[in-house]
Amino acid sequence: MPNNTESNNFIRQTVAGQDRIQALAFVISVCMCVLSSLGFIFGSGNAGQSSGVELESRINPNDAPAASLIRLPGIGTARALAIVAYRENFGEKDSNNPAFRSCDDLQKVKGIGPKTVQNISEWLKFE
Repeated sequence: MPNNTESNNFIRQTVAGQDRIQALAFVISVCMCVLSSLGFIFGSGNAGQSSGVELESRINPNDAPAASLIRLPGIGTARALAIVAYRENFGEKDSNNPAFRSCDDLQKVKGIGPKTVQNISEWLKFE
């Protein structure tokens, strides 16, 4: 049976070990927070742009899928689906001409006004 002194030494060593582990965990947590913050700050290098949208190339609303249209500023799921539906209905009536020849033609879609057209015009192309 261990004596009282050995037991007290064991408890002190255990507590000291736990304190070191907690201190190390704290230091690691602080370092991770700092690195994450730096990554967030330097990773958002397009802070000078007016919108957070970053596209590889311009989008043609005459053939773009709804998933691509959603990436445009101010165009959510409902508006993207409305653009696709308008385009498909237009194609049934006049398959020789595109539904959208310019940005202003997008105003024919319900829910899209001049302000939205102005916000997305730089990301659109018409071919």
